Amino acid sequence: QKLSLSLYIYININLVSLFIFHQVFTFNTVEINVQPSVKVKNGAPMSIICHADISKSADFQLKHNFTIFKDGKLVFMAVSDKDDARYEVPMARSSDTGEYECTVEAGGKTKSSNSLHVWVTGMTKPILTAEKKEVLEGEVVKLRCELPEEVPPLYFYFRKIKMNSTPKEKYVFEAYKNYSEVEFSVEEGDNILQFDCFGKRHVQREFDSSEHSNKTLVTVREPFIKPTLSVKPSRNITEGDRIQLECSTVVARMRDIEIILQKNKTILNSVRDEKVLKYSAVATLEDSGEYLCKVEQGRASKSTKVNLFPKPTLAASMNKLDENRELTLSCSISGFQRAKFSVLRRNSNGDVLLETSRNLTMRVSVNDTGSYICKAEVKGIVKESKPIRINVYGELIKMFRTQWCRGKSKLPLQLICRSARGTPPITFKFYKGNVTKETVTNDTYATFLDENVGQNDKKGYKCDARNNHSSGVKTSNILNVTVVVPIRNASLGSIPYGEVEEGSETAFLCSVKEGSWPIHFRIFRKADRDVLVFEQSEHADRVIWRKGTMSRQDTGTYYCMASNRANVDVKSHPITISGKLTFVVNFILASWQKGVIVAFVLISIAGAVTLALWWFLCKKKKGNEWFPSICDK
Repeated sequence: QKLSLSLYIYININLVSLFIFHQVFTFNTVEINVQPSVKVKNGAPMSIICHADISKSADFQLKHNFTIFKDGKLVFMAVSDKDDARYEVPMARSSDTGEYECTVEAGGKTKSSNSLHVWVTGMTKPILTAEKKEVLEGEVVKLRCELPEEVPPLYFYFRKIKMNSTPKEKYVFEAYKNYSEVEFSVEEGDNILQFDCFGKRHVQREFDSSEHSNKTLVTVREPFIKPTLSVKPSRNITEGDRIQLECSTVVARMRDIEIILQKNKTILNSVRDEKVLKYSAVATLEDSGEYLCKVEQGRASKSTKVNLFPKPTLAASMNKLDENRELTLSCSISGFQRAKFSVLRRNSNGDVLLETSRNLTMRVSVNDTGSYICKAEVKGIVKESKPIRINVYGELIKMFRTQWCRGKSKLPLQLICRSARGTPPITFKFYKGNVTKETVTNDTYATFLDENVGQNDKKGYKCDARNNHSSGVKTSNILNVTVVVPIRNASLGSIPYGEVEEGSETAFLCSVKEGSWPIHFRIFRKADRDVLVFEQSEHADRVIWRKGTMSRQDTGTYYCMASNRANVDVKSHPITISGKLTFVVNFILASWQKGVIVAFVLISIAGAVTLALWWFLCKKKKGNEWFPSICDK
C-alpha cells in the first residue's frame, strides 16, 4: 500500500508538472483601432477596439484585463477570455477627441499599444439666450452662449445683426467654461436687433467650428425722440435782430433727461429733467455758425443742428469734364433769395470776378482748371462759400517713342512715351509683345528701361496713355527694335604666313570676335597711300581672300578693317608678306649679274672645304716639320 501511494503521488506530481509546463504564452502585439474611422462625425456612434495578439504553447483559457486610456485618463476597463475588447460610444462628441491607448494584462504579463488620435469633427449647436427681449436706446443687451456637450477650452463668437448693415462681432476665449457671456450696446437708430453665436475649438493646429445658434430677437424702444431745434422769428436773420432758439423733445420718462445747446462746440445753455430748452440773444456777426441741440439720457444721445447766417453753397454741373464742354456754376443760400451773388475764381494774386449773379455758364478749356467760390451779401454782411475744384481735361492726341542702345551682347533699351498734349496726370503703360512691363503715372512723359534685350530679341514695343478725358486710351504704333552689336577685335592672318614664293597662292583671313551681321570686310596693302585690295560683305564673322599668283609688287604690309550698321570701323593689327631669296634674286638682278654671284658662291664653298682639311691634318701629324711651321704661322 505504501508503494502504491508513493507511485500515485509520483504520477500526479508529474502530471501537474506536465500541465504547468504546457501553459506558456507570450504577447506578440497589442493594437488599438477605431470604427468607422479615426475621423468621426459629431453625433455618430464610435467603437474603440483593443486587440491582443498572443501566442500560446497549448489551447488553454487566459483571462485578459483590458484598460483603455484617453489623453492619459482611464475611460474603459474590461476582463475577458477573448482576445479583444470594445469601448462603445453611442454618440461621439467633440470631447471624445484625443489620444487613445490600450493596455492588456494577462498571467502577470502586461503590454500596451501605440497611441491613436481620434478626431470627432463638428460641434454641437450652441444655445443663445438674451437677458431682456426689449430694451431702450443707450442700454445694453446681455447675452449668454452655451455649448453644453463640449469641453473647454473653447472660443465663443457673438454677432449683433442689424438690417442693411454689416454684423458686429465679439469673441471670447473660455479656458475653463463651456459657456460665455457678453454685452452689446444699443445705439441710436437701433430698432429691431437679432443676435446669434457660434463656437470654435482648436484641434491639432486646426479650428473646428459649430453651426450658428438660434437667432434671438430683441426689440429697441426710444427713450425720447430726436429733438427739434427751432429759430424764431425765422432763419432769415441779419445783424441786430433778436433771435430765440428753442430745443424740445418727447420723452418716455423724465428721469435723468438733459438738454444741451451748443454753438461751434461751445455750450450756451442746458436744462435737466425738462422737455424744452430756450435761448435768446441779439444777433451779431459773431453769432453766425452752427447750433447744436443734444438730448442725453444715460447712454442714449440724439441731436439736431441748424446754421444761422449760413454760408452760400456753390454747386457745379460737373467737377470733371472734357475741354470744350459746357460748365454751369450755381450759387445759393438757404432762406436768402434777395442776396447779392457773385462767382469768382481763386488766384494766387487775388480772386478773379467772373459773374455778378447766382449762375455762371461757360465753355471750358484746359486753362479753366482751378478752384471756384461764390459770395453772398445781405445787409452789408458778406458770406463766402467753400471752394470747389473744377478739372478740365485735354485729349491725348499722339504718342512718340525714342530709344537708345549701348553696350555689347546685352543692350539696355530705353523707351520714352510722350503725348504732344493732354491734361495730367497721365498714366502710361509699356508693353513688350502682349505683356505689360511697367505702369507709370506722370505729367508729360514716362520712360521704361529694358535691361535685358538680346541680339535675337524679336518682340515689338508699344505704349498707351490715359488721363481723365472721356476719349479713353491712346495707343502708340508698335516699335520693332533691331539690336546692332558693334564690331569687336578684328584680326588678319595669311596662309602661308610671312614668306611666300613667286607665283604661289596666298589666302588672307579677316575675322572679328563679335558683331551683328552683315559685316563689311576690307583688306588694304600699305603704301604711300593705302591701297584697297579686297572688299566684301558677309553674313558671317569672317571672310577669306585668295590671292592667286604672288609677285614682287604684292609683298609688303597688309591690314583689314571691319564695320557693320553700328558705323564703327575696327582695324586689325598689320602683317608683313615677304618673298624668299631666289624669288628676290630672280626679280632684282640681270642675267650676267646672276652668273657672277653664282661663281662667287662656289669659290667661297671651295675655300671653306680647304681650310677645314688643313685644320684636320695639323691636329693629326704634330711631328711633321712642315706642318708645325705652317700651323704656327
